[in-house]
Amino acid sequence: MVQIKRLTSADADFYRQLDGLLAWDSVSDAGVNQTVNEIIAAVRERGDAALLEYTNRFDGWQATSAADLEIPLARLEQAWKTIPAAQQQALEHAAERVRRYAERQKLESWSYTEADGTLLGQQVTALDRAGLYVPGGKAAYPSSVLMNAIPAKVAGVNEVIMVVPTPGGALNELVLAAAHVAGVDRVFALGGAQAVAALAYGTESVPPVDKVVGPGNIFVATAKRAVFGQVGIDMVAGPSEILVICDGDTDPDWVAMDLFSQAEHDEDAQSILVSPDAAFVERVQASIERLLPEMEREPIIATALKDRAALITCKDLDEAAEIANHIAPEHLELSVQDPLALAKQIRHAGAIFMGRHTSEPLGDYCAGPNHVLPTSRTARFSSPLGTYDFQKRSSLIMASEQGAQTLGKTASILARGEGLTAHARSAEYRLKD
Repeated sequence: MVQIKRLTSADADFYRQLDGLLAWDSVSDAGVNQTVNEIIAAVRERGDAALLEYTNRFDGWQATSAADLEIPLARLEQAWKTIPAAQQQALEHAAERVRRYAERQKLESWSYTEADGTLLGQQVTALDRAGLYVPGGKAAYPSSVLMNAIPAKVAGVNEVIMVVPTPGGALNELVLAAAHVAGVDRVFALGGAQAVAALAYGTESVPPVDKVVGPGNIFVATAKRAVFGQVGIDMVAGPSEILVICDGDTDPDWVAMDLFSQAEHDEDAQSILVSPDAAFVERVQASIERLLPEMEREPIIATALKDRAALITCKDLDEAAEIANHIAPEHLELSVQDPLALAKQIRHAGAIFMGRHTSEPLGDYCAGPNHVLPTSRTARFSSPLGTYDFQKRSSLIMASEQGAQTLGKTASILARGEGLTAHARSAEYRLKD
């Protein structure tokens, strides 16, 4: 029997218990930081030579020249042509839906002209080059290729550079096919902190990018944190999370499997159920016990459920929404009779899955919205990856001659109040009197 934590919102110390469960220390230890810093320094100093050294050491295959590290676009097309037709159709279907959603997110430039002729506005431009990290160690993630590359392309990014580790030199055909479908421009067989360093600083073969996106292990996450400032990053993500709010009328097997869907990612993933129906919570527990032995990744799921999961009984759905806002989950399922009404009470969540038939994996693969979501309660202040993350905004200011008089006087007074005389005089030179 899996011992899953049981919490009741009526307990006086409920939120203290909940916060203890939610606590996640994503800060790398000194050893990881030191290793990552050494790798970044080596890549900055020795470029391709360092990439070859680390690839041979960590990925276990012998690259003899920098040319060995780049995967030709023809190889992506070959992968696309050789995967089964069902996989081709699934990739095309998912890509089309992700692209359609991303196009609605695209920011546009705007401006307005004031009565005196002064023009103000915002000019939106795309990044020149984006770097996409795709994991390739324990598992392969073609879905991540689509979710990261397609919004970049929709935004108008000129060049998308993809890096993917190839343990033992093995290439994942589905990942390469996804890169072909998404329109990735260049692909390198690189992984780990060295790949992030190459994207951030560039080498003789790998061009430097403006932003690095995509998930990875602790070394990749630490490297992304380290190069932030040199380049932009999407986020430093923690373990996957799901919170299910259920009124008690959904099939408990469905809910149990929804909890499994995130727990199977890794032992640190977090799955939480909140329901006002105590009897339903018991039925979900029974479903978990019955279904768990059927899972291929049973040991991982069992560990995640034992260490970080919870079954929470609350007073009503209004309180469930309050609990959800406190948790600020990556994935939130509203498995209730009127999910649209309950969704209006949600302020903090990466993605909200509404209704009994909307399983979280639909969002992972093909619904359309991005599956790169804020974790570890960061949904309180951040948002899913989107087209807008590959766009920049420049302010537009064009003062008319008349506008320079009004604005110049105000600027002069404020500048002199700050003791910045040159600022004041720069504005005053344009004044007529």
